[in-house]
Amino acid sequence: MARIVSRALPFASRSHLHLPSPLRGAAPLLPHLPAASSSASLLSWRGFTPTPEPLRSVPPFAGFLAGIRGLRRGRRGQTAAKREETQDPAPPPSPPPPPKETEIELCARISVEEDLPDDIEVLNTIEILKLNVPMAMKIALDGLLEYNYNTRDTSISDVGKYEKVEVSVLLCNDNFIQNLNKEWTGEDSATDMLSASQYIPDLDVPALMLGDIVISVETAARQAEEKGHTLLDELRALVVRGLLRLLGFDRQSSDEAAMEMEKEELLILKSLRWKGKSHAKAAVDLSKTHTENLNGQEGTNSLKKAGSLRFYRPKFKYIFCDMDGTLLNSKSQVTARNAEALKEARSRGVNIVIATGKTRPAVIDALNMVDLSGRNGIASESLPGIFLQGLLVYGLGGREIYKRTLDQEVCREAFLYSMEHRIPLVGFSQDRCFSMFEDPLVDSLHDVYHEPKAEIVSSIDQLLGTAKIQKLVFIGTAEGMSSTLRPYWTNAVEERAGIVQAQPDMLELVPPATSKGSGVKILLDHLCISPDEIMAIGDGENDIEMLQLASLGVALANGAEKTKAVANVIGATNDEDGVAQAIYDYAF
Repeated sequence: MARIVSRALPFASRSHLHLPSPLRGAAPLLPHLPAASSSASLLSWRGFTPTPEPLRSVPPFAGFLAGIRGLRRGRRGQTAAKREETQDPAPPPSPPPPPKETEIELCARISVEEDLPDDIEVLNTIEILKLNVPMAMKIALDGLLEYNYNTRDTSISDVGKYEKVEVSVLLCNDNFIQNLNKEWTGEDSATDMLSASQYIPDLDVPALMLGDIVISVETAARQAEEKGHTLLDELRALVVRGLLRLLGFDRQSSDEAAMEMEKEELLILKSLRWKGKSHAKAAVDLSKTHTENLNGQEGTNSLKKAGSLRFYRPKFKYIFCDMDGTLLNSKSQVTARNAEALKEARSRGVNIVIATGKTRPAVIDALNMVDLSGRNGIASESLPGIFLQGLLVYGLGGREIYKRTLDQEVCREAFLYSMEHRIPLVGFSQDRCFSMFEDPLVDSLHDVYHEPKAEIVSSIDQLLGTAKIQKLVFIGTAEGMSSTLRPYWTNAVEERAGIVQAQPDMLELVPPATSKGSGVKILLDHLCISPDEIMAIGDGENDIEMLQLASLGVALANGAEKTKAVANVIGATNDEDGVAQAIYDYAF
């Protein structure tokens, strides 16, 4: 479940972990040293002295938290006396040397939960924590003999009898810590930190196992942003808070206990010159069946938000997404939240492919308004895509790999019907649109739905001689489509064409057996991708086969009942940023 991150350097200092001047809580006499300094310069100002002992390899830790060996503590003793010069015989006897004090080794096992991606900032922070965690252990343990608090559990009072003191720190995301909360405390919520003691009183062993500290770097990153400091600052504060909980502080027991814990935390942070104003109410002790978040309120199940996907590994290589009624809201616009979710998913290595009944120029135009078109976007003339209900498929480099057209006799019959009943009809041919007469509804395809402006052609023969029609779209009212046009054309075309209804006020005639699902299958074969590696989001009847093909099919709540019936999950509506919610909830 976890992987070894790294190993801390061994250091030695005073026995009983007594901290030399300056006193605990007092400002250090030397200026603050940056984290990038050498190990010696980092620790020498607090009385630490690096040992000459080289690093030793550590076998993988088979328990819940795997990690690194910590820092060796204890005083080396006084400096050896200078070699005495040759003297006359019978010199006075030398006093016996003082007894050598026992070294105490501090082990801090720092590990990362396997679902947490290799985020650069997190990895760099861990390198610093390899030194920082033992430093915090030194300060916290040194004060055990000096604590004068009424509420602390004093079971752990003096570590001088131990050869080694160990603590484990696991970094994870909100989902992982929420699952721990649910399993161990019965609370289905996420917190910034959990602590679980492993101390067993009166156990005569050479090592003191303090316990485990689990920290959500996702929550820590949000809290750091709210406080205006760095992720490292927040993680340091959470480590200190976790150590204090393992040493017997419990802020939840009373107001006095909360004040005492915060006081000690601030003393340690000040001693180490670390930032991080205490907000200990976010921490949870697993010995208590209580969980709370930063505001003292219950956590939520919907954890992932904008900017949080960096802490999750993608579950899918590709997301296939519909446009009308799905990515586009009822105003035929891509909302800012949907755009942000798509950009974040793409930045995390997920490929976004548009699968729509629209033309490619219409998709590029709609996405251009939110900076999602072009080379760095999700749709362009050089990117894969599925258009015109799967009748036009572009592969790698934007190269056309599949194209299909509608029977010309069906096209002729449809245009005759359109002219006779004055029902607007638009023919689609790759990147162009054609109609027999002008009409506001025809113009709406361009003005509202971003389609290329329809070219008006005076005769059917001229139109069919100009372009090879791939699909036809009748435009009218939802009532007219369901009561008149759909029944009529279902009987009229029989097996020569298929009927598709992506919008309630539109009826499409397409070649038989046409579906986005078939277009997706063609593209997957071209890309050598398995359906198990894709997620699909849609709303219309024309999305059914695509949702059935995908490993996870998400139908938006505004979708057709037939579509929702075949989906794995039902998301929010297209006016409630349903695509963004689906990405945050299911894609990572």
